[in-house]
Amino acid sequence: MSMGRKFEFTEVTGGAAFTVRVVTRATHAEIVGVQDDGALKIRLVASPAGDPAANAELVAFLAQQLGVAPEKVEIVAGRDGREKLISVDGVSTTQVEEKLGVRRE
Repeated sequence: MSMGRKFEFTEVTGGAAFTVRVVTRATHAEIVGVQDDGALKIRLVASPAGDPAANAELVAFLAQQLGVAPEKVEIVAGRDGREKLISVDGVSTTQVEEKLGVRRE
C-alpha cells in the first residue's frame, strides 16, 4: 500500500479514515506510534497480519480504543496485508487523535 505518499488522518463523510501498519505476534495489542509516512503502527497478538483473526482483533481493538461499536470500524483496503486503510463511522479525526493518543504533524 505504501506508494511514496504521506498518509494522514482524513475526515470523511460521517467519520474518519486512517492507515495502520500491523505488526503481529505481540504479547498484547497496543498502539506503538505514528510512522514517518503517517501510518499508525499497531501491534497485535494474532498472526499473520492478513489472517481473519488478526483483522478481527484489529477491528475489536480499535473499536474499544475509540469507544465505538465494532460495526463502526471497517478495513477498507489492505485486508490481506500489513498496511490497512481503516474507516471509522461517527468519529472525527480530532476524536481519533485524542482517543488513540496520537497527533498529526
